[in-house]
Amino acid sequence: MSTNEGVEIQQPGINVGQAQPNRRSAQPLTRQLIPHQTTAHPARIAPMAGSGASDEEVVLEIEHCIRIFKSGRVERYFGSDPVPPCTDAGTGVASKDHTISPEVAVRLYLPPVAATDGKKLPILVYFHGGGFVLHTAFNFVFHGYLTSLAARAGAIVVSVDYRIAPEHPLPAAYDDSWQALSWVASHAPGGGAGEEPWLTDHGDFSRLSLGGESAGANIAHHLAMRAGAEEGVLPHGARISGGILLVHPYFLGHGKVPSEDSDPGMAENVVKMWRAVRPGTSGVDDPWINPLAAGAPPMEALACGRVLMCLAETDVCRDRGRAYCDGLRASGWAGEVEVLEVAGQGHCFHLGNFGCDDAVRQDEVISRFLNL
Repeated sequence: MSTNEGVEIQQPGINVGQAQPNRRSAQPLTRQLIPHQTTAHPARIAPMAGSGASDEEVVLEIEHCIRIFKSGRVERYFGSDPVPPCTDAGTGVASKDHTISPEVAVRLYLPPVAATDGKKLPILVYFHGGGFVLHTAFNFVFHGYLTSLAARAGAIVVSVDYRIAPEHPLPAAYDDSWQALSWVASHAPGGGAGEEPWLTDHGDFSRLSLGGESAGANIAHHLAMRAGAEEGVLPHGARISGGILLVHPYFLGHGKVPSEDSDPGMAENVVKMWRAVRPGTSGVDDPWINPLAAGAPPMEALACGRVLMCLAETDVCRDRGRAYCDGLRASGWAGEVEVLEVAGQGHCFHLGNFGCDDAVRQDEVISRFLNL
């Protein structure tokens, strides 16, 4: 084990050592998306049964982010306002939106192609986090971060806007994300021209990766599992040939782990949040939230040859991510796992300041991963 500028190296992984996202107004926000999806605010869903609370009592509250009432009313305070696509003046990265279906849209990010000498670029299909209850993929946080990542990695990024809970309980997010991945795969060589020239003209499908942070990392795992269980299910023989990127993944499990002591209140909230997004769940050992649970699909079927796991020291989910890596290695899966752990940082710290030293180091490792 060696160290370099505060970066601790582990073989075969790497360890480097929480900023909150920028806050907007404390007034509840409407989830305003591009035309494929609109939700009036305050949103209403079917009343939640079994909580024992009166209709207007709060069943889940995360300060500055969301409040969910037993009556079905939802108030979101952050992450619902979109920003338009553009060409970024600082990096030259261009972005544009595409509606795949009434439920699903994507934002594509393309680095300046003049600098590539005609070489095709790796493709990252990216799923945003937010505990399945927050954010549009088109908000200012993800737009800024993915513009930066596309520039640093020299990769095409396809950011997926999926339906969120509790208005649209799981498995809606998984189904929408699979639809988006299938759309991307429809542009693979040998299947016709495809409708999106950024993918057909500039995308290298021999380096197709999935990734996301928090709930988005959870989605990336499950899509890779589905691709492995249903061989040939993606259009035109497309494969997850690059790997999967799991940043601070939202996984839970039975029994307490040490990382949950870093923020007991948040540790409690992520369990409550899971029950809100998947009504009727069996709990924290539901295979959708615990890939290591009894009854979960065997991880050896994961449809990629490489996994990059990014962890943060003070993240309550850190030890679940570590356990995932241990379970994957023990499963008989034939691929390679790389681990990056950032000291002194919390869950999704990079979204609060993606220009800080730790975030830049993390993105440099991600960029190398995407370009192999």
